[in-house]
Amino acid sequence: MKTKMKFPSMKLSRRVNTDLYLKSNVKAYDQKCRQTAPGQHGDKRGRLSDYGLQLVEKQKVRILYGVNEKQSRAYYVKAAKSKMATGERMLQIFEARLDNVVYRAGFASTRRQARQMVNHKHVMVNGKILNCPSYQLKAQDIVSIVPAAQKHDRVQMSQEIAAQRMEIEWLEVDNKKFEAVVKSLPERSQMPAEINEQLIVEWYSKLA
Repeated sequence: MKTKMKFPSMKLSRRVNTDLYLKSNVKAYDQKCRQTAPGQHGDKRGRLSDYGLQLVEKQKVRILYGVNEKQSRAYYVKAAKSKMATGERMLQIFEARLDNVVYRAGFASTRRQARQMVNHKHVMVNGKILNCPSYQLKAQDIVSIVPAAQKHDRVQMSQEIAAQRMEIEWLEVDNKKFEAVVKSLPERSQMPAEINEQLIVEWYSKLA
């Protein structure tokens, strides 16, 4: 039986030359990791072709949000049908995932932890428990943590870690109530600047 290969979080970040915030601490992604690829010898990175740049950017987003290739491509297809710019809409879909909003609100220290919380039925949307991490939230949706999970040490610690991150403009978070309101879906300026969504669009457009 085949098993999925697991890679250390820092190695995944080094693979795409970007801090993907896969670890719960907030230590900076140091210069050595930026200069070298994963591997025993850490050879310095060479110049990538256009194909290579597109592939790395696609992989970066997949790893960052923790989605598989099938989901990522489905998001592209959905975004391509939108009246918005395809790349911006695609990022918006990633950001509107329930597990991402749980992370952005500071109720989990990583997206992986946020997915676990959703899967374990610790998260409610508009007062109803949902266990689908990919659920797409809309403006005015209310995301909250079930009372029993609010006392968990990981949730408490996550809020302390989140206080060190930048405030998310499109969310209104009430830490005392363990509740977050989606004020609106994020605009491009409110989404990760380190992502070049046009490269991802170019990659998937070749496969269409």
